[in-house]
Amino acid sequence: MSRIGKKPVVLPAGVKVEAANGVLTVTGKKGKLSRPIPGEVAVEVKEGTATVVLLDKGAGNLYGMYRTILANMVQGVTDGFVRTLEIVGVGYKAESKGDALHLALGYSHPVVFPLPQGVTAQVESSTVIKLSGFDKELLGETAARVRMLRKPDVYKNKGIRYRGERLIKKVGKAAGK
Repeated sequence: MSRIGKKPVVLPAGVKVEAANGVLTVTGKKGKLSRPIPGEVAVEVKEGTATVVLLDKGAGNLYGMYRTILANMVQGVTDGFVRTLEIVGVGYKAESKGDALHLALGYSHPVVFPLPQGVTAQVESSTVIKLSGFDKELLGETAARVRMLRKPDVYKNKGIRYRGERLIKKVGKAAGK
């Protein structure tokens, strides 16, 4: 059984956690998140902390995961999350217009990427995109989909990558041997 699951999640002021009818709901200043929870797991809220409790011994594999999900939901509604993407390549650039990203990635036409509700994009420079939101799962999925528009190329080091992502450049094949 997970030791992480036993650790209580501290609830900051203004955060409300409810678990009813198999749905976990966390409400805070940034928004409201809800997620279904299985019947083998319950959440107890006492004196400013929330604790995940196992109702069935066979569900030990869910223990730590649902504690981490709860902690991420609490952090999301209080502070939010940020993912930073960098665009590398000559002529590659991004701009934010309304609720969509307009990306020039070397294709014959600009790519328009609509942002899901709950995720906002801020273009710091023409090659740095900051995605922010309060739902960690949705934010990570959105960042991965933007990255897939032009994956980093290991031969030329061009494309969209996460900030801090390290690519090891491969040597091209020798011609004429």
